Amino acid sequence: MPSISSNGLTLEYEILGADDAPPLLLVMGLGMQMIAWPDSFCEKLVDHGFRVIRFDNRDVGLSTKLDHLGTPNIPLEFVKNLLRIPLKAPYFINDMAADAAGLLDALGITRAHVVGVSLGGMIAQNLAANFPHKVASLTSIMSTTGRRSLPGPTRKARNAILTTPAKYGDIAGAVRRMKKVIRAIGSPGFPEDEITLELFCERHVRRSYHPPGAARQLMAIAATGDRTKAVRRIVAPTLVIHGKDDPLVPVACGIETSREIPAARLSVIAGMGHDLPVGLHLRLADEIAAHCRAIGI
Repeated sequence: MPSISSNGLTLEYEILGADDAPPLLLVMGLGMQMIAWPDSFCEKLVDHGFRVIRFDNRDVGLSTKLDHLGTPNIPLEFVKNLLRIPLKAPYFINDMAADAAGLLDALGITRAHVVGVSLGGMIAQNLAANFPHKVASLTSIMSTTGRRSLPGPTRKARNAILTTPAKYGDIAGAVRRMKKVIRAIGSPGFPEDEITLELFCERHVRRSYHPPGAARQLMAIAATGDRTKAVRRIVAPTLVIHGKDDPLVPVACGIETSREIPAARLSVIAGMGHDLPVGLHLRLADEIAAHCRAIGI
């Protein structure tokens, strides 16, 4: 896969589909690499006639790691956040949105449809708010405005996310932890079979394993906080997709997001949790494609 310079960083990316097809940028979530956008899902978007671009955010995968910024003490920062003590972060969601904007510029893409999931949805929202001329349409999946009054994750989901990462070199341990997290936050109505999940987690861990990067991304979410004012500035036609059974970012967060974005359309999917299960690839691709085609570029 190629890499390119963006916003002072090197971002690893991949483009699928015809060069003359409308560009569709996929922005992944917390600690997850571009390959967490499932190949079959991306292929379905290509079949719908889009040029699909997926990339590694800063601090994950094969993109620039910002280890010189230090590793946050997540348990301590979690307590400080509960006590409303101001948090210091190595960077913020606006910085990650600027990375995505820089990637489009570096690729010579003037405007693109943008799809973001979880943290990627937050990044995509801020991209649409801060760089409206670059975003033809926005699809925000299982994401949030960050308003503090919104419900948080279930205890099981929170504990899974905050579980201590495996040590470097412990591939089996890292795979086990990742499987545990996905099982805790995944879709109860569309459970992945054990072999599919094992292969996915092992591929992810072997490609790149860097827990400090995920910790810095988590701090970016916490320190950025409530982005409602930014979300209200979004003018791009927006589709909000959220799982009715999401234990990590509850469906109320998606409902709130759709309310704050002018004229946004909400799609709530029963049985969907906080993942992109095989059983939903066709529906998600169809909904996104219909939304993008209605706008065009």
